[in-house]
Order: sequence, then structure tokens, then C-alpha cells
Amino acid sequence: MADKAIRIVFAGGGTGGHLYPAIAIANRIERMLEGKEKVEILFVGTKRGLEYRMKDTLGYPLRTVNIRGLARSLTLKNLLVPFIAVGALVKASSILSSFQPDVTVGTGGYVCWPVLRMAAMKNITTVLQEQNSFPGLTTRKLAGRAKRIYLGFADAKEHLRTDATMLVTGNPVRREIASGNRAKAVKEFGLDPNKKTVLVLGGSQGARAINNAVLKSLEKKEPDDKYQLLWQTGRRDYTEVNAIANRKVSVTLFPFAQDMPSVYAVADLVVARSGALTLAEVAACALPTILIPFPHAAGDHQKKNAQSFIKRNVAVMIEEKDLAEVDLLDRAVKLMESDEYGRMRQKAKELAAAGKAAVDIIAEDIIKMIGEQRKVGS
Repeated sequence: MADKAIRIVFAGGGTGGHLYPAIAIANRIERMLEGKEKVEILFVGTKRGLEYRMKDTLGYPLRTVNIRGLARSLTLKNLLVPFIAVGALVKASSILSSFQPDVTVGTGGYVCWPVLRMAAMKNITTVLQEQNSFPGLTTRKLAGRAKRIYLGFADAKEHLRTDATMLVTGNPVRREIASGNRAKAVKEFGLDPNKKTVLVLGGSQGARAINNAVLKSLEKKEPDDKYQLLWQTGRRDYTEVNAIANRKVSVTLFPFAQDMPSVYAVADLVVARSGALTLAEVAACALPTILIPFPHAAGDHQKKNAQSFIKRNVAVMIEEKDLAEVDLLDRAVKLMESDEYGRMRQKAKELAAAGKAAVDIIAEDIIKMIGEQRKVGS
């Protein structure tokens, strides 16, 4: 490669599902090139996304673009969207001209559209990483301009019209996600090392239907020495849940955690939505899971994501419409005490071993692509 630094722009964010894959890829590229090539990485996001709240711990410089989508309801704000989009394209163009990346990587979220659209117009190589079985709108719009598309699920191919090379890699996760120290985490969260831990996850925004189901289940519980609950409520519901949660069962609440390796390290079973990032992380940590797909996801992709894990015998599914008829925590405890749990744990370990390659495949391919480009340009 040439002597000048390799420069890569990552555009993606809004939620952890878009941000964390970008961080995983960026980290891996840096480690692969450590001592060999100088690498400069820039993240582009919005001020409303998780990336901005994490700007001090992101590990990379962050530039922001003001972009939003159309509101689903009729509102005057929708009239401003075209003007906001034009402003976003101008800002994205300025960022790209200043940074001059070799490659621009989009991992989802509204911010991908102006950044990768302008990158393509400037003949900067663009690649996409799509986490879900049904690609997001941004990926579908940008697919025709991409050189590579890395897919978390093979089903996504059916929904993309593009001449780009599509590689089914699985979803990238940070390599440290499965390296949490259980003893340290038990102390950090004030848990009992002798009890089994049910981990409830609703994502950074929380999942009200899951939170309500857990609250309902806790109301029925008597003191139990066998298990404890570690519960990510999301920021929106934390105060309310904390005020009314039944504490007869050992419960530790938190609104959102950036130290997910510690969270996963203490878990024996996970109850969660079936977003692509969550699935990739629980797979990397070899954790059996009860999945409750978000029923309003585009193309019902969360249910499709869940079904792929059910086929691998590492998860069971409860549809949100059925939560009213299910004692969620009772279901979790009975699953942990069953023979099925042992089989699921073994299958999860096999899946974890197979899934470690995703971030390596993507990072290696991007590095190779940049090398080939520089040879052609030299």
C-alpha cells in the first residue's frame, strides 16, 4: 500500500444495532494493520443518535450531519425533510472532501444515505453492512451504488437489486463481547454468584411490552433462591419500572449499559428482542435465548431473524401477541431447569465458534479492497 495513511469513513448509527457493528469493524481493521499501516478512521452520525451520546467513549472522532426520515403521521415537519436532506448532502460532501477516505462504510441508519450517496458521486468506494434478514430502507436505496454488501443473513439477498458483490458473513461483533469477567461482573451488579441469572434486554430504547410482561410475572413470584434477574429496562421505562418492580425476587435494574461484556458474562439465559445485533452478541457469548420479536419491524425481519436461530436450536420464540398468556419468568426458569437448556447451550457454543469469523472476513476484505485500489492508482 502507499505510504499515506489509510482513511475510512464509517457512517451509521441511531441505535446500537447500527453503531456497534461499525465499531467492531473499525477496531478489527486497526488491529490487523497495527504496526504495518497508519489508519485514520472517522465516524459520521447524528446528534440524536446513540453515537453522539457515546462520543466521548467512541474511540474515534465523530462528525455529525442533520438528517431525519419522514414521520409516519401527517405533520408539517415532513415539509422540511427535503430541505434537511439537501443540507445533509452538502454537509456530507464537505466532510468527505476534507477527510478524503479510501472507502466509506455504511452500517445503517438515516445518516448512511447522505454520506454514501455523496461518496458514490465523488467516486469513493462504498460498502454496506446489512444486519437484518430484511434490509433497511437505507440499504435498499444505496445497494445499487455499493461495491460490496456484507450480509448478516442470506435472506437479505432476495430484497436487494444491485450489481455489488454480496457476501454472507454473519454479523460482526466486538471481539471483547464474550470476554467479560463473570466474578467481576457479579460484584459490579451486586448479584449472587450461586444463583442462575436471567438477563432481560430491550435494547438501548427498551421494550415496553417485554418490561410489562416481566413486571406482570414478578407480581406472582414468591421469594426464590434459585435465580436472579438482571434487567435492562431502557432509559424510557427505567424510573417507572424501578418504582414498581416486585423485589421479592432478586432484581438488578439498569437503563442501558455500554459494558455489555460484563452483562453477558453473568447471564445464563437471555430474554430479548431479535434485533440482529442482539442475536450476534448472544451467539458470540453462547447464550440460549427466549426471543420476542418486535412485531412492527420492517418486513417482519425480527421474526425472520428469530426463526433462523430457532432452526439452529439455540433459541425459542414467544410472539408479543402471546405475552399476555405467558408467565415470562416462569417460562425462563423452567427452560433453564430442563434438558432442552443443556442442548441449547451446546448448540450455542457451536454457533459462537462459527460466528467469530464475521468481523475478520469483513475487515480483511476492506483492507484488500483498499490495497487493490491503491495499486491501480499508483
